[in-house]
This record gives sequence, structure tokens and C-alpha cells, in this order.
Amino acid sequence: MPSAAPAPKSPARLANHHLPMSKHSSLKAAGSAAGKRSVMKRFERVKLLKERGQWKEGRSAIGLPKTKGEA
Repeated sequence: MPSAAPAPKSPARLANHHLPMSKHSSLKAAGSAAGKRSVMKRFERVKLLKERGQWKEGRSAIGLPKTKGEA
């Protein structure tokens, strides 16, 4: 049984090989249009709890209560 040779690449396919890939439109403005975050990082939550007087020294920073930021 003869082995199947790979199909030759078409000239149109070779001509477009040097073009850069395009970005999806949802990824283009990802860095420039960053809105306000709705989730606080752990250290931000601890800091806010300390400011409000709700933080007990020696407490674990794991399993913190949900905390709404300043509006």
C-alpha cells in the first residue's frame, strides 16, 4: 500500500503566513477600561476591620466575614 504524501500547501495559505494574529475585540480594552473592583483582597478586609474596631488581635485571617468597602 503506498503511503499518503502530505497535501501541498496552497499559495494563498503561504501568502498569509507572515501576517500577525488578530486579537478578539473583548480582549483589546481589558487593561485600559478597568472599573472599580467589587471584591476586596484579604489584607484590605483585615485593614478595614481594624479601622472599624471589629478585628481581634491574634485572629486568623482565614474565614473572614464578608466586608463591604467604603462607598
